Amino acid sequence: MSDETFILRSPGPSLLDGEASAPRAKSRGFSLAMLWEVVSTGLVELWAHKVRSILTLTLLMLGVFALVVMTSVLDGVMDKISTGFAGMSWDGTVRIAPKTAETAEERSRFVMSPGLRQEDLSRLTAPHPKVLAFLPRAQRTSSVRVTGDTERIFVTGVTPDYAIWMNRPIGMGRGLTEDDQRRRSTVAVVGATLAAKLFGGADPVGRDLVVEGVPYRIVGVQAPGQIFNEENYTDANGILIPLEAYMDRVDPAHKLAQITVKLRRTEDLGEVSAMLLSRVRQAHHGIEDAEVVDLDAEAAKAYQNFLEQMHGWKVVLLSLAGTVLLVGGVGVLSVMLISFSDRRFEIGLRKALGASDHEIFIQFLLEAVVLAAIGALLGTVSGGLLCQALSASFPYGLVVNPVGLITAWIVALALAVVFGLYPAFRAMRLSPMEAMR
Repeated sequence: MSDETFILRSPGPSLLDGEASAPRAKSRGFSLAMLWEVVSTGLVELWAHKVRSILTLTLLMLGVFALVVMTSVLDGVMDKISTGFAGMSWDGTVRIAPKTAETAEERSRFVMSPGLRQEDLSRLTAPHPKVLAFLPRAQRTSSVRVTGDTERIFVTGVTPDYAIWMNRPIGMGRGLTEDDQRRRSTVAVVGATLAAKLFGGADPVGRDLVVEGVPYRIVGVQAPGQIFNEENYTDANGILIPLEAYMDRVDPAHKLAQITVKLRRTEDLGEVSAMLLSRVRQAHHGIEDAEVVDLDAEAAKAYQNFLEQMHGWKVVLLSLAGTVLLVGGVGVLSVMLISFSDRRFEIGLRKALGASDHEIFIQFLLEAVVLAAIGALLGTVSGGLLCQALSASFPYGLVVNPVGLITAWIVALALAVVFGLYPAFRAMRLSPMEAMR
């Protein structure tokens, strides 16, 4: 009975088949029978040794899972960071900011200047053909009372076009308007993070908050966004009010934190910077106590640093995934060696019935590939499910990286072939007499 079973399972021609079949039919019968035999034998071996198979498949699955997830997440992180840098709106942008005195002479000279103030705006922000917009900004931390509690938050005075040029979209209500600026209205736009902290999920539009004893009506809430610089953070965790209202009611000294300048063309940076410094000297009686910072260059430098860090992380993470796959390949080797030891009699009987060394070699090698393919399939499915679960955390979703997926499969199958060669050679070189003793 057992002999009949081996005859039926034999993928190659037996001694009972004769040698009259055509070469083409023999080749086709060999390939189809071999494919079915390899798959069925592989599944039987997995089921017969459950613990050993689970350990081996787990390592292969984790290796493929790690490659799929890490390459996909790294792509998502790249998209998210790139979106965040674009959201800073620093392209073609410079900033006039107070300059820190570095020498005793500069300190003595800077004391004679009032610094950047609202009164400088008429001169510093005079129209220029190569400038799109001047965006003054004043800021301080103040105690704000709302819903019976007192919080220390950032209070920022800006002009109505600040939100447009600096990419601060409104999520609820409206933004600051020219009418608010002209009337010096006590209205405020609340940052998304602060709104969630103070009001939870409730709509704060129409409610009041008190800044240093003055009530401000909330007219809008900023849309949530990524935080990549100090301005993003302070805007998300504070309130924006009209610059005139800020100067009248928050800071009688009329101090400005900075003036952001949007250029028509980045090529005009040198000329515009020289013009701005000249205006500062004229406004401050020859004292150059402010500096011009190229925000576009700062963003480019920060982005380059980010790319270098990402490259380092890619090397580390992909090395870990490759190590797991390598250990999985060693697991395939152990499984195939044990399978070879358990099936010595079967191999000898097959050879006695006419199976060639080539057929035995191919069968063992393909069994290792089937084992790796099952593990890779499990890793692909689990990695895809995790990417789908994490998709909402990324601006453009999170899709499986096809390059990472293909690489994971190629590495897994290649390791199966490499580690399956030794057991396949041993099975191929086993003589029928030695195997059936």
